[in-house]
Order: sequence, then C-alpha cells, then structure tokens
Amino acid sequence: MDARYKYLRFFAELGIGDVPLVGGKNASLGEMVRGLAREGVRVPNGYAITAQAYRHMLDQAGAWAALHEALDGIVPADVSALARRGKRAREIVYGAGLPADLAAEIIAGYRELQEEYGEGVSLAVRSSATAEDLPNASFAGQQDTYLNVRGEQSLLDACRRCFASLFTDRAIHYRIDQGFDHFQVALSIGVMKMVRSDLAASGVMFTLDTESGFRDVVFVTGAYGLGENVVQGAVDPDEFYVHKPTFRSGQRAVLRRSLGDKAVKMIYVEGETRRTTRNIPTPRADRERFCISDADVLELADYAIKIEAHYGRPMDIEWAKDGHDGKLYIVQARPETVASQRRPTTLETYSLDGRGDVISSGRSVGEKIAVGRARVIADVARLGDFKPGEVLVADTTTPDWEPVMKTAAAIVTNRGGRTCHAAIIARELGIPAVVGVGNATTAIPDGEVVTVSCAEGDSGRVYRGEVAFHVERTEVGDIPRPATEIMINLGNPELAFKTSFLPNDGIGLARMEFIISEYIKAHPLALLHPEKVDDGETRAAVARLTRGYPDGQTFFVQRLSEGIGTIAAAFWPKPVVVRMSDFKSNEYASLLGGAAFEPAEANPMLGFRGASRYAHPAYAEGFRLECVAMKRVREDMGLSNVILMLPFVRRVAEADAVLAKMAEFGLKRGDAGLQVYAMCEIPNNVILIDQFARRFDGFSIGSNDLAQLTLGVDRDSEIVAFDYDERDDGVKEMIRLAVEGCRRNGIHSGLCGQAPSDYPEMAEFLVELGIDSMSLNPDTVIATTRRVLELEKRLERPSRASSPR
Repeated sequence: MDARYKYLRFFAELGIGDVPLVGGKNASLGEMVRGLAREGVRVPNGYAITAQAYRHMLDQAGAWAALHEALDGIVPADVSALARRGKRAREIVYGAGLPADLAAEIIAGYRELQEEYGEGVSLAVRSSATAEDLPNASFAGQQDTYLNVRGEQSLLDACRRCFASLFTDRAIHYRIDQGFDHFQVALSIGVMKMVRSDLAASGVMFTLDTESGFRDVVFVTGAYGLGENVVQGAVDPDEFYVHKPTFRSGQRAVLRRSLGDKAVKMIYVEGETRRTTRNIPTPRADRERFCISDADVLELADYAIKIEAHYGRPMDIEWAKDGHDGKLYIVQARPETVASQRRPTTLETYSLDGRGDVISSGRSVGEKIAVGRARVIADVARLGDFKPGEVLVADTTTPDWEPVMKTAAAIVTNRGGRTCHAAIIARELGIPAVVGVGNATTAIPDGEVVTVSCAEGDSGRVYRGEVAFHVERTEVGDIPRPATEIMINLGNPELAFKTSFLPNDGIGLARMEFIISEYIKAHPLALLHPEKVDDGETRAAVARLTRGYPDGQTFFVQRLSEGIGTIAAAFWPKPVVVRMSDFKSNEYASLLGGAAFEPAEANPMLGFRGASRYAHPAYAEGFRLECVAMKRVREDMGLSNVILMLPFVRRVAEADAVLAKMAEFGLKRGDAGLQVYAMCEIPNNVILIDQFARRFDGFSIGSNDLAQLTLGVDRDSEIVAFDYDERDDGVKEMIRLAVEGCRRNGIHSGLCGQAPSDYPEMAEFLVELGIDSMSLNPDTVIATTRRVLELEKRLERPSRASSPR
C-alpha cells in the first residue's frame, strides 16, 4: 500500500480479495494487472478511489440521516415514488461535495497518470460498487460512467456524479430485488487511462456461448467507436466465435463470424463541457466490413482464455482497441452470471407447430417461444402503458426499463446485438427476445397479438397472430451409453451448440445442403464464373453476396468451412461425419445463378447427383471448392474429428475417380488421419460391398434411398406411397448384407434415417444385427437411446458409462 494515499489504491496494489474496499470492477482490474500482465493481457493503468472514501465523504457532510429519510421504506413497484426518492438521494450525495483531503488525493493520482501517459491523457471514470460483479449478481450498468474526462475540476465533478449514481432508479430497484441493503453497499470509483476506441473499435466478449451455455468457445462482439453502444444495444455488432480446445492446441482460426450492421459509432466531441461523446453514422464502407481483423479476434480470444483460466469460471469481458497505438486492451472483466448458472440436466425444446406471416426478424436471444399482445413503447415516459404479459416492442432499452421488462412475455427491439441490454435482461429473465430488427416499432402493430420465436436458430422471428407451439422437456441426467453408438443428424450450425448437450456419440450425418442454401445461397459455379450468368439481376445479386470478399471462391470456402466447423467444434472431439453436397440438379438450379449451369432432367432423383457430379467436367470446379473448404476445417481450424462421406456412389469406378479428385484437391484418404465414408443407398453398394469396402473406411446406410431403389418406389409420389416401407423384408435383407459386409471387411457400419426412431421393431432389428451406430434427428435421440438400452439389456450386451458432453 502506498503510504502517500489514504483513499486511493493503484491497480497494481489490488487483487480480487479487495472487493469490499474497491468493488468488483476495480478489484478485477487490479487482479488482472497483478496476475495477468506478465502473460501479455494488456490493461490500461489507473487507480481506485476506495469505498472508504465514499463513506468519508458522507460522514464529513453529515448526510446519512437525510439518505435514510429518502430511502427507508421505499417500494419498488411504485415507480413514481421510486423516481422521486432516488432523485433526492442523488442530490444528497452530489451535494455532499468532496472533502479537501480526498480531492487532493484524487488530483495527485491524476498527476501520476499524466506522468505515465502524458499531460494530455484523457480518463475514464467508472463506478465499482462493493456489491458489483459478484458471481451470483451482476450490478453492471447500474451506476454511471464518465468518459474522456480531462482537467482536475472535470475529474472531481465526474467523481461526485459517479458517487451519486449509486442511487439511480435502476440501481435502487436492482438492490431491493437482490436483497442488498442500500447502506451496506458503497461505491468505489475507478479512474483509468482512456483507451481511444473512438478511433478504432470496442466490444464485449464471453468465454462461453451466451445462448446455449456451451463452454468450448469464446464469443466476441464488436463495433466501431466507444463500447457503450455495444453494451447498451445501440448497434447491431459484428460477432465472432473461436473454439477454445483447438486454439489451445495451436490451431488458431476464427470458427465463425457474422457481419453486424454497425449503423452508428460513438465518438468524442472535443471542446464540449457537459457532453463529451455522441453518435455519428458509420460510413457505408465500414459497415460492410468487419470492425476488427482475424488477428485481433484471435488476440482477444487469447486474453479471454487466460482470464477465464485465472479466475476459474466463465467471464464477461469488455475490450477496446486504441486508434492511436493500435493495441487491444481489456477494460473490464467480471463473472458471467446467466448462461454459466444453467445446469442442463433437463433440456427444454420449443418447437413451432405451424407457421404464420413473418412481420419482422432479427437476432434471436434464448431459444424459447412466447405469445402476447404487442405493446410499442416509444420512450421511458410511456412505460406506464405496458401491461404484464405483453410483448415489449421498443427502439432499444436501458436499465431504467427493467421494472417493466420483468413482466414482459418477450422483448423485441430495433437496435442491438446479442450482448445488448435487452438481450442480457431477457436471458436473466428466461424470456425470448429478438434484437436488431431495424423496423420493429413501425412494422409490428401496437395492440396486435404476435408470436415471438427464438427456436429457429440465430434468426428470431415475430409472427402475426398466435402460432401454435409446444415444449418438450427431456431429462438427460446420466443416461448410460448403449454399446450401439447413438449419433445425431444435423444440418443447421446455429443449433449445434444447443444440440451438443444431448447424450450422443457424435454427428452421423452433417448435411452441407442447409449451409449452401441458407448461408451461401448461390451456385458454386456462379460464384466462380459470374460472367456466365445471363440474367443481369442475378449477376448483381451474386455481386452483392460477395461484397467485401476478394472473390467468389473465398466467399464460398469461408462460409461453408465456418458452417461445418461450427458443427465439428460443438461435438469435438467426437466424430462428425460430413456428407459432401447431395443436391439434385433441380435443387442446384434453384440456387442463385444455378440455372445457367444445370441440366433440365426429367427424373433428378436418379440423375446428375451425388458422386457422379464430383469428377464430372460440368461440376468438378464446384467440388473443388467443397474440398478446399473441408481441408480448411480439418487443417487450418484443427477440427480433425471431421470424417468425409460421399453420397450416391453408383459404381466402383466412380468411387475411384472421386477419391482421385479428392486427393488432387488436397484430401487424400489416410493422410493426416482422414477417413472417408460412403453412403450405402444403392443396391449395387450392397452387391459389391467387398469391393467398395477396400476404398472406404465406413458405410452409412441411407435407408430412405435404399428402400426406394430396392422396392422401385418413388418416395416422393403420393400415389405409390403405400408401397414404400423401410420394414419390408427385402429392404431389411439389404441392410443385413450391408452390416455383415462392413463387419467382414473391418469397416464402420451405421444407419442415418428415421426408421429406428419411427419403428421400434427396426431399432431392435439393427441392434440384433450388431450395427455400429444409428444417426437420428435430435428430437428422437433420448427416446431411441432408452429403447436401445432396453434391447441391449435383453441381449445381455454391456452398456458404456455416460460420456461427457
């Protein structure tokens, strides 16, 4: 402790044990300066004005009795009384003034920072309540922060205002809800070098996925300018994910990214005395690119992983990039208090049973669905119009809105990303929210019943009227693992983190088609050769898709690799079997620009599909892009748990040609442990299984196509639907021969289809055959696992212990 100061502690003197003295925020900054600076985590220097100083100020002013009179017996439900008494409490604290000895120390500390950073250093003056940023309660945002403070008198005034903000309406309300005594909570203030992120970017990151609670990623958000816009939800930020296990092993790559709108940025306004920041429009060119580089994202992930390891728990971290020195700084770190508190022994799955007109859409928060009457609230003065159980629709929210937000069925905002105020509160309350909608307050009719759905991935939707939905609650507990591996079919990367909590043995079928149609949207050859697309509007649409990318190839490879990579990361290190694209020609033609490259076929189901395309001159360039993307997933991202699978391999010669193409494109079977499977869905695969088995590491039986081709039935035809049955003896014999052929040749046998879920007798048949794995849709995993366990018990096969997530 520096003997010169009674009421100040520089960060290097502080640690996490000093929360009672300097509050959670300052104690955490000190902890990082002391414990993590030597590991390269960069924190701007500063000092804490202690909670003792706060009490000294009120003692000297004799203000305690007046404060009790203002606050005792306050009822938070009486919003007008709370506002009136809170205002009085703030006036008392601000009016107390700073004792001369305290003011002198604050100025002396400021001069030390000027010696370190230069006389013109600007400061951030931030609150740090002694009950703030504790593991089970987050007081973040309850008190005020003052930025770009310069000059001794401005600093002293900012400190007085900061002390007074201990009694903002939102802070009073929150303390009562959390059971904290107003007079047992004190305020410390952090005074630190201001990071000039107004000239660069800033944001918030978490050491877990905030929607699912998945802990193997760092989730980074960012936007241009000062960080308040991201925290308060004034912008739709860029988002990035980094996979922690592969990052630690040296494979450092951005797992997934999403470009935010970033419509405004907060900057300093020089020369103003009362207001030092303001929002200005972000230039279009900046909005269309990411606010930080991949190198920045990876440096932030490195900081986040080190901070989490140091504290031993998931963390919520604020970062800023200085436009002067180009360096990244950590300006705050606190325990994450929402997603990390979940214990997923019971999984709740919300599903829409119908569809309606989509009024508006944005980023989903949570995974639930809610129905209620929409109430558009233009500003805080109109909060009295809101009734419990309604859907709150607003431009954005601030902590002043929280008493009403607690009674809402759902929240929808024009602005904000998944770390904004509305999103944070919605997670705490366990209600769905859709943020960053853009036009919510104008598109959603006030007073009309709407359905808010966050159960469809990253995109949240607001439907007109009441759309039926249901909730499935599944006890996962410690379900033993059957001897037969139970894997999952998945195509949507946005559902991967959540789905990973189901008891499983990996992904048996990861479909590329969803990623191509939803995230890429354009035909791969249209991306490579846009000049061959005759229609001008279509060419322009392709150009818009790839804006900000060097070329169409980079766009395709990055989008596909990040989609597959997200699925592989969610289930790491379990195997993830990725099927190469299996669109039919008519489905390829429906992609943007696809009509210029696809034939018109009378029967696409039996036409130019699957492996027949891959080595064919008409599509080999497109297959090369798929291979480059998968090579990036396995090698650059380090997700070597990916197994590749070829669909619809008609002939042995075709298998040889495609495997040779894969090797030419950098994916040689056996190199770096690469396994290649094939779908077993054509009778010829079964008839010649010994020859196919020499070329592949496993077969996954596609029961849908195998039944279709064994029975000679078009499975899409309603007229002959009565003849389509996977339980037919002929189909079962094909499956038996396939499983036995795999066993005879020492390769993996699996089945990806609904038969074992839909028909208990098929599950029993497969278990009796001794198939290695079944891959199921997520909604049937638990029930089928239990059924298989019962069957194996009857067959006296030992089960395995529960596997970790």
